[in-house]
Amino acid sequence: MKIENMSFINDLGKIIFFLFLLLSAFLITAKSERKLPNYLFAAFLLVSVIDLSGFFLTPPDNKIIKGFKLASVLLQMPLYYLYVNAACYYNFTFRKKHLLHALPFLFFLIWFGITGISEQNNNVFDIVSTVQYYFYIVAVFFELRTFRKLYQENYSSNHHLTYKWLLQTTILFLIGNTFVLIREFLKDNETAFLYLYTLNSIFVLFVISWFVLNALYRPNLLAGINKDLVPVQQAEESLKEEPEQLKSLLNFMKTENPYLDDKLTLQKLAELIGMQEKQLSVLINKHTGKHFFDFINEFRINKAKNLLKDHPQLTVLEVLYEVGFNSKSSFYTAFKKETGVTPTDYRKSVV
Repeated sequence: MKIENMSFINDLGKIIFFLFLLLSAFLITAKSERKLPNYLFAAFLLVSVIDLSGFFLTPPDNKIIKGFKLASVLLQMPLYYLYVNAACYYNFTFRKKHLLHALPFLFFLIWFGITGISEQNNNVFDIVSTVQYYFYIVAVFFELRTFRKLYQENYSSNHHLTYKWLLQTTILFLIGNTFVLIREFLKDNETAFLYLYTLNSIFVLFVISWFVLNALYRPNLLAGINKDLVPVQQAEESLKEEPEQLKSLLNFMKTENPYLDDKLTLQKLAELIGMQEKQLSVLINKHTGKHFFDFINEFRINKAKNLLKDHPQLTVLEVLYEVGFNSKSSFYTAFKKETGVTPTDYRKSVV
């Protein structure tokens, strides 16, 4: 039974190994306006391949090669962290300072090359790699939180899909690492260890397959926002907006319908009404209690409600494009958030 399990794990390892290589090749060669996110995730996958080769390959009895294979684990999370930054921000660039993320890898590579991999060295490495992993996981969550705040305050398009996808991917990575930690605690129980190893292998296969499907079916997922934006501090009392400004803004929204532009941003709206971006953002936040993203969507949803009610010949898809949305999922999410029902159910209730 154990031999069969090991054979199954080896076969899964080969599938995952070649799937990672295939996806890496796809990311590197795919035609895309933004190459850096693809390159960084391809690098992450290729480094992961080195670790995954342990599923079915026994490394040569050479301390440098063994040290490189083990130390390469310390490159995975830095590459993923850089990938998240590149995916979130269209003007993120790779700079020399980012090479500092590779210092732990270089340290252990040199250390293993000099001293070899002893049990003591391996224990130290396990502690460092675990601490590093969770450090970067926390850093990614903080980065995503900032990204979410920025796109809500400055953009009306569906960047929340990028946020949701990166958040889900990060959570899946966290779950996968939890399996690894539990597996290490059970390594003295050979049967439980093998079953958990198999479960972990299947989980990795599921995650990478899920990623491939998203990459293929959502080619514009990583549009990115401006990384130079800074979150607005709601308590900024230096900007004293008068209610008259809010009236002017609302009147402009109702008469000029700028929200019908699916690429409307805070910067673009501020320019249209002749107001500073930060002043406009604080005006919206302070007097409506909404982020720019929700503020714009409220007008879109109200327009959509009228179209659904008065123009039954229009399909839901036609309505969502008419009012400024460019994604069915984002329209349904925003509509249900605003009304409590789906567009289809709303139409049934009013027609």
